[in-house]
Amino acid sequence: MRKPRLHTVLAAGLAALFSFDAAAERKDHFDVCWTIYAGWMPWEYGASRGIVDKWAKKYGIEINVVQLNDYVESINQYTAGQFDGCSMTNMDALTIPAAGGVDSTALIVGDFSNGNDGIVIKGKDKTLADLKGLPVNLVELSVSHYLLARGLETVGLSEKDVKVVNTSDADLVGAFASQDVKAVTTWNPLLAEVAATPGVSKVFDSSQIPGEIIDLMVVNSQTLKDNPDFGKALTGAWYEIMTTMSADTAEGKAAREHMAKASGTDLKSFEAQLAATRMFYTAKDAVAFAIGAQLPETMAKVAKFSFDHGLLGEGAPSTDAVGMSFANGVTQGDKSNLKLRFEPKYMQMAADGQL
Repeated sequence: MRKPRLHTVLAAGLAALFSFDAAAERKDHFDVCWTIYAGWMPWEYGASRGIVDKWAKKYGIEINVVQLNDYVESINQYTAGQFDGCSMTNMDALTIPAAGGVDSTALIVGDFSNGNDGIVIKGKDKTLADLKGLPVNLVELSVSHYLLARGLETVGLSEKDVKVVNTSDADLVGAFASQDVKAVTTWNPLLAEVAATPGVSKVFDSSQIPGEIIDLMVVNSQTLKDNPDFGKALTGAWYEIMTTMSADTAEGKAAREHMAKASGTDLKSFEAQLAATRMFYTAKDAVAFAIGAQLPETMAKVAKFSFDHGLLGEGAPSTDAVGMSFANGVTQGDKSNLKLRFEPKYMQMAADGQL
């Protein structure tokens, strides 16, 4: 899934220093980046099959779609102004660019994890409550960490009741094979590997907090304001790709096979990951989610977790340090410091056939 980061206040400060918010202007060439994850493979498909180019040319611009190998580095580069847009989760959009001072807009709400992230305990017939007193290996300060915290809440526990053991995503599967590791929180395809181990129990997954781990295409707000055709082209391309890949046709299967291969897996595994991902294949569905009451509520939870774990910056006085805006004039946090905007305008244009 999404490789997480080691958050540092210094990184956020440098990101703000090198941000190109003030320098944004009318232009005709744009760069966006993405990393490998089931919900973001459509960008690779759209780039390689010329769909992004087609939509860019429609609006007289160029869009260069770049794959980066490191998820955190991709967001850092976007935050530093090296890219105009980047694929990232809602939590990382808040805690890296927004907390770093870069005004960013969630242009496309692509999906939310609906089982792709989960918690596994060694032993049969275990429950989430059995985590009490156990070490839990995960990538600290990632969406896995958030998932653990939210899961514990559902059974009246907190992080104080477990011991979080920071473990690289590259080491999690191997670590789970050792006797010392009792439980892990991770994402697919790692989750599928550990859950397939004999004598274990998957006790919680993201389908139990639907709509909270969200995958986005985030763009620089000033760049979007100065260049609305950039937003139109990206959004138009995205929903053309969605239509193709979701079709129960030979073309749809070929698209999914292409994405599977590009992500280093086979069609069966890729479709299993898609099954645990609530993809918004239509703009209408994405807009309904983006304007719903749940999104602000979710981001309030994310902001609290982020503040409690020091992810909003050293000087952040409260969970309200970073302002966020949503549809219908809804805002949260510091209105004088609005840095993360969930703007359904372009998805609505796609839904209305206006792109």
